[in-house]
Amino acid sequence: MPDATTSPLPRKNPIRILLADDHALVRRGVRLILDQEPDLKVVAEAGDGAEAIELARTHEVDLAVLDITMPRMTGLQAARDLAALKPGLRILMLTMHDNEQYFFQALKAGASGYVLKSVADRDLVAACRAAMRDEPFLYPGAVTALIRTYLDRVRQGEETPDQILTPREEEVLKLVAEGHSSKEIAELLFISVKTVQRHRANLLQKLGLRDRLDLTRYAIRVGLIEP
Repeated sequence: MPDATTSPLPRKNPIRILLADDHALVRRGVRLILDQEPDLKVVAEAGDGAEAIELARTHEVDLAVLDITMPRMTGLQAARDLAALKPGLRILMLTMHDNEQYFFQALKAGASGYVLKSVADRDLVAACRAAMRDEPFLYPGAVTALIRTYLDRVRQGEETPDQILTPREEEVLKLVAEGHSSKEIAELLFISVKTVQRHRANLLQKLGLRDRLDLTRYAIRVGLIEP
């Protein structure tokens, strides 16, 4: 039985990919890997981050595969701008750098995956499909880095992700996820509508989410409400 990470996604049309790397030979090799898959298609190529953003404005793309170190504008800078320009666009970083600092910067910039060029022929196709399923794709060294960073934070007594929200923010999150309006939440918690809206904005910012749907998914994931 084929593995879910290597099997084509059940889509009517192929995933449209924007590929950005300042080396034409690298782009050619990556394109060969991607275009031989029936559900993946490179529709635009850029030589740097600035060009990638311009192409994203003029092309319909589902996924951007960006090199980190490029002239004019790096892949990290481009990822931040692309995430703001097209919130639904998935982003993967393709790099030669097995580097924790780059890895964490990539996640912060909005990337959902980090693939090393040295194993692109093995990992890139699976990473593209994972990104389109809203799943992160991390190489083994990155997973180790995440666990090590988390354990260091715990040892140093810093806040863990479970402690990110205040009790009041959790209350607001739960009520938002249950479908209550700001006015209803204000009445239930005996606070002003303006305060509810401020809590909601803080929730989105703290959790790095975009809208009510994202908040609902998060509330389900952390067990605040039943799915």
